[in-house]
Amino acid sequence: MSIVAALVLTFGQENPTVKAPIIQIPRRRYGLSQLASGLLVVPVAVAVVIAMRSDAGAIATPVDLGTADAFSVLAGTTVTNTLIGSTVVVGDLGVSPGSAVTGFPPGLVIGAQHNGDAVSLAAQTDLTTAYNNAAGQIPDTSVVADLGGQTLIPGVYNSNSSLGLTGTLTLDAQGDPNAVFVFQAGSTLTTATASRVALIGGARACNVFWQVGSSATLGTFSNFVGNILALTSITVTTGTTITGRALARNGAVTLDDNRIVQPNCAPAGPTGPSGPTGPAGSSGPTGPSGAPGASGAPGASGAPGASGAPGASGAPGASGAPGIPGAPGAPGAPGASGAPGAPGMNGAPGAPGAPGAPGRPGRPGISPFAHSFHGAPDAHPVKGDIAVVG
Repeated sequence: MSIVAALVLTFGQENPTVKAPIIQIPRRRYGLSQLASGLLVVPVAVAVVIAMRSDAGAIATPVDLGTADAFSVLAGTTVTNTLIGSTVVVGDLGVSPGSAVTGFPPGLVIGAQHNGDAVSLAAQTDLTTAYNNAAGQIPDTSVVADLGGQTLIPGVYNSNSSLGLTGTLTLDAQGDPNAVFVFQAGSTLTTATASRVALIGGARACNVFWQVGSSATLGTFSNFVGNILALTSITVTTGTTITGRALARNGAVTLDDNRIVQPNCAPAGPTGPSGPTGPAGSSGPTGPSGAPGASGAPGASGAPGASGAPGASGAPGASGAPGIPGAPGAPGAPGASGAPGAPGMNGAPGAPGAPGAPGRPGRPGISPFAHSFHGAPDAHPVKGDIAVVG
């Protein structure tokens, strides 16, 4: 660790995370006098750190691949391509010390194929040198297991165990096309499905190196960038693309419907003079019809139309509900007297009357036998009832 880095950690001025630029300080060799001077300025360490920030930069150096540079795929035992998809390899493909290559065709190699020959053997020798070079570079900082969601500047990034990538890792060269990124994985490198490495700020795939302590596995439909230098094997799953190289020292490289293209890092030549303007080209064919435009605003209302003929009579409506009963009318005038009725029938006999009161006692009558007593009979003898004279 450099003196400046030590001062930063001592005074807690910088958190050594993946994105901390102060940790990207070039490591310089210091003599004893410089060390002593550094120790004497501890009270002003913060000022020293601030002054040194402008000098911070990547310490990663390019990894020379030697003859392995010509290979896009290089394995130690076998190269296998599944027969389901059609893999395309732009660059040489080889294997050594093994010699087995399967799945080509239907896989396509746009370059030379070297199966256990002297060329692939030499490439493996140079790959070992390059692997050791990448593994031996002093890290700028330690990184977490998953690199996804981060933007990193040039430097050497180290994980003592595994490295993973979920989502997007962005590498920013900060305008330097020669900037180098070196990633050191103590064991495995694994990317998730549809993960990707994005390059910005002039970063180039040929300057990105992944040194893997065991094996690398790229998830389906990943978009990977850089040169993989794996100690053991490399598995590239369905639909994944690599802009870079898949170089395995001791094990196999397994492919499945992939695109592996060597990056081109040849220095750009000077810009030539502008050529003369060419003649105008002929008119191209008529393009397809555009999508329908948006509906226009409603037009003004038209004049009223003529009255239509009367419609046919409608069907009779349903009977209405009974009305409310009316109020009672006024009493009528008395009618005329009727004609006398016919005589009624004779009434029934009345009930017998009550017995009359007893009559007064009558005068004594003349006894019929008076003449016998008085000697002279009545000139008018009485027969029957006795008349009573009151």
